[in-house]
Amino acid sequence: MSDESAARTAAPAAVRTPSGARPVPGPVDPAPPASAAFRSVWFPRLVMVAVVLAALNLRPAITGLGALLEEVRAGLGMSGAVAGVLTSVPAVTFAVFGIAAPRLARRHGPAAVVCAGMAAIAAGLLIRPYAGGTPGFVAATALALIGIAVSNVLMPVIVKRYFPDRVGTMTGLYSMSLAIGTSVAAAATVPLTGALGGEWRTGLAVWGLLAVAAVLPWVLVVRSRGRHPDTAPVPAASAAPDSAPAAGRPAGSIVRSPTAWALAGFFGLQATGAYITMGWLPQIFRDAGVPASTAGVLLAVTMVMGVPLAFVIPRLAARFRTQGPIAAVLGLSGLAGYTGLLLAPAEGAWAWALLLGLSNCAFPLALTMIGMRSRSAAGTVRLSAFAQSTGYLISIPGPLLVGVLYEHTGSWGLPVALMAGLLVPQIVLGTLAGRDRTIEDETGMRD
Repeated sequence: MSDESAARTAAPAAVRTPSGARPVPGPVDPAPPASAAFRSVWFPRLVMVAVVLAALNLRPAITGLGALLEEVRAGLGMSGAVAGVLTSVPAVTFAVFGIAAPRLARRHGPAAVVCAGMAAIAAGLLIRPYAGGTPGFVAATALALIGIAVSNVLMPVIVKRYFPDRVGTMTGLYSMSLAIGTSVAAAATVPLTGALGGEWRTGLAVWGLLAVAAVLPWVLVVRSRGRHPDTAPVPAASAAPDSAPAAGRPAGSIVRSPTAWALAGFFGLQATGAYITMGWLPQIFRDAGVPASTAGVLLAVTMVMGVPLAFVIPRLAARFRTQGPIAAVLGLSGLAGYTGLLLAPAEGAWAWALLLGLSNCAFPLALTMIGMRSRSAAGTVRLSAFAQSTGYLISIPGPLLVGVLYEHTGSWGLPVALMAGLLVPQIVLGTLAGRDRTIEDETGMRD
């Protein structure tokens, strides 16, 4: 409902009288003036707070565990093989359960699904340290990751739905908050554990409290939207096209969109680079002679680069009709960083960390393009689900392959060359995904 239509609804109706007669007021709409004020002023702020808190909770379940993985393995008697599988669970879960997000959003609304996702994250994080044994730990972790998976897919939808004229700004705020949550959990989990008595269970459970804090604003968003609906429910994308599709091509099928495939590939390759960086960059520096403490700080620098740039890049991308040049600049930064790691890993360590941090900002660019490559709410939710689910499937083998190459060659030459090589198709796909077109135009999907 627009502000103009809301004003018409809230205004008292008048009964028609003969010309010159004083109008007699009609029945007054029961909605109080505060309702319109809430919708126009406070409701957007409530949604903004909810988005920020949700974003802060989308990575601590992963990076917090990574910081204490050695203690968790010792405490649960977890084998190395199980620990290796555990590090691959996030990408698998994001790919599999992200597919369910569009159907859930059509049935319950995206805000309600994100609210449930926050509750699942909170429950999983609070339960897993005390679940007893490896199976319970893995199951509770999976519960939290399922909540993250559906929220991952629907956050671009939430942004486009509630802030259609500020997609770049809100995507930047969301991406920056996600980067902050990622960095803080990675850096603070070990010190927090020590401050809380040195028990790894407490150090992991504390992040569940942050997730609990995110549930309340989403409950208010869902309840407030029920009283003051601002948009229609997310529709199921129609199979009927706006114009007749090419012969033999089903209308509205997102797999028929070249842009959707390019964006999925771009998303998958940037996720591959991010997971490889988070998992292996400190070891690369340590093997080059950099002290362990410094190697950890270098990783933190790489991750913290995403905090300011995650806010700037989406706003910059939204100013242009095409985003290919931005994707190319980010990819070339990564190529320069990996080249430096090959030639002088220790001597230029700080420069390579900064360049790789810039390259990792392809993630907020991908999120921005999801909102810009679709016109409708239905198109956005389908594109988000397709690009992220397919992309996370693409990202699964990368970190494992790097580990295998390192183990078999005993050096970082070939693995780093592979990381650099993956940036070439990433640049190409980012350029294709950044073209000024929408999936509705390519598939005949109705708005």
